Amino acid sequence: MTSRQLAFELGHRPALGQADFIVTASNRDAVAWLDRWPDWPAGALAIHGPAACGKSHLVAVWRSRSNARSLTADDLSGDALVTHLEAVGHLALDDAEAKLAAGGRAAEEGLFHLYNALHARGGSLLLAATRPPAHWRLELPDLASRLSALPAIAVGQPDDALIGAVLGKLFADRQLSVDRQVIDYLAFRMERSFQAARDLVAALDTEALARGRAITKSLAAEVLERLAPEDHA
Repeated sequence: MTSRQLAFELGHRPALGQADFIVTASNRDAVAWLDRWPDWPAGALAIHGPAACGKSHLVAVWRSRSNARSLTADDLSGDALVTHLEAVGHLALDDAEAKLAAGGRAAEEGLFHLYNALHARGGSLLLAATRPPAHWRLELPDLASRLSALPAIAVGQPDDALIGAVLGKLFADRQLSVDRQVIDYLAFRMERSFQAARDLVAALDTEALARGRAITKSLAAEVLERLAPEDHA
């Protein structure tokens, strides 16, 4: 019987700096627009794409560069909104369409006021969502008009080059040395999303530690098979 060690989740520190973001055809346009900051038309930009395509990572990269604040749904109304209006600088709203939908007209009015304040003070706004703002169902016509006029840049699902590079980076973040052939094997067979890559690397790390062995192609095949029913549920 193969002995197993207790696997403790000690955590790791994934890098989110601009130099660590991997640029391929799927995200090149969005990265180029972020590099143009602060030279954005009207001081704002929207990026959009499917879930787990890397939008949140791009937002984190831009926030680090611009020292921007991240907005929650609660920040778009009430006392929190007043605080942001008084100290407005650069702001980021991830999952923007869903947060506006949850907050209703009050949230839309709050974002409209924040956008006007940013524009007047030379601040910047970055929005991220699954769809471009022109397709959002907004109740406030003035906000819909403003957001629809923003540059809306698509981020695609991770391509072959990106998913392989992401796997390599995630293994490196955990200080794991994994053969390139194993990474290529995983990249060809796994679900194409950043979240799937994170889940897969975490599962492989745990399993390798528990067994006291390296991450090999055979171990990768076992973990992929085990995760497959959940991935396709």
